[in-house]
Amino acid sequence: MKQKTCTETSTELIDSTPVISVGDDNATFANLSASLAEIRKLKGVMGYILRSESSAIIDLTEQDKIIDYAVLSSQISESSLEMAKQFNLSNIESILVEGKSVKVLCMSVGENKIGIFMEKTTTHGWIIKRILL
Repeated sequence: MKQKTCTETSTELIDSTPVISVGDDNATFANLSASLAEIRKLKGVMGYILRSESSAIIDLTEQDKIIDYAVLSSQISESSLEMAKQFNLSNIESILVEGKSVKVLCMSVGENKIGIFMEKTTTHGWIIKRILL
């Protein structure tokens, strides 16, 4: 016999930007969410994905590419962990991947994973500092 599980999900519109959220009691997650909401307002920031083991917030302007962005940020995070093992690196603070016109900043803060998508010309140094505060 199959069992069904129920997960509570909410969708909100903030400044006509889609946000998909699943509840979490993690204080770090809540603080990161607030920081990322401020970062999202910066010129050139296209959106972000914040996820923990039990929750996720997605704020991206291109709704039709949400799955693509989620897969990309997840693959970057997983690949960076594998590379860290191969090079005997103990701690990776952030990973930046640049394309022709877009770049992705991936970070882990505790159990929380962050992927920030921005135009290539956007300065990411301040974003890293803001998240680590």
